[in-house]
Amino acid sequence: MTGATARRRGRPPRTESADTRDRILTAAREEFSERGYEKTSVRGIAKAAGVDSALVHHYFGTKEQIFEAAVEVAFAPAMNAPEAIADGPLDGVGERLTRFVFGVWENPTTRAPLLAILRSAVSNETAAAVFRRLVAAQLLRRIAAQLELPDAELRAELAAAQLVGTAMLRYVIKVEPLASADLEAIIARLAPVVQGHLTDP
Repeated sequence: MTGATARRRGRPPRTESADTRDRILTAAREEFSERGYEKTSVRGIAKAAGVDSALVHHYFGTKEQIFEAAVEVAFAPAMNAPEAIADGPLDGVGERLTRFVFGVWENPTTRAPLLAILRSAVSNETAAAVFRRLVAAQLLRRIAAQLELPDAELRAELAAAQLVGTAMLRYVIKVEPLASADLEAIIARLAPVVQGHLTDP
């Protein structure tokens, strides 16, 4: 086996490693977003990234691990959100959370992984488990802990159900007139409901 063949089938030179990993993650997010978890394959991700399947396995392992890594990287900035959402008057936390969630959806960079995880989570338990780990455990429970309210986790999950359901109809299923409605109008109607879940007796 020649050196060139070994490089094609094995690890890339050290200087290319970071770019290759990022390219695989980008391809994975696009594949999961377009095809969902079930129909996405490691081979398809590798083809989209322009690498060998073995290289995808080398960096990320199983399809589940690739899915989690692709979503986690995109959501990394959002993991600092709980403190910012909880910081401020308690009677405004519903609006802050609502604005944060829809801000993520309106951002093209984070919308693709959101589409991927939601489309996949509704039909596949493995993807649903990733959703629970990243969104429920890391984000919602941290928000609940910051609020220091009775039944905080249940309150946070009810608020999330309201927000995720609305986002599904607007961005995934694209039900009209919700899909084309003014964002500020949606926030104005939805934020008080979220506030009620979080702070009402």
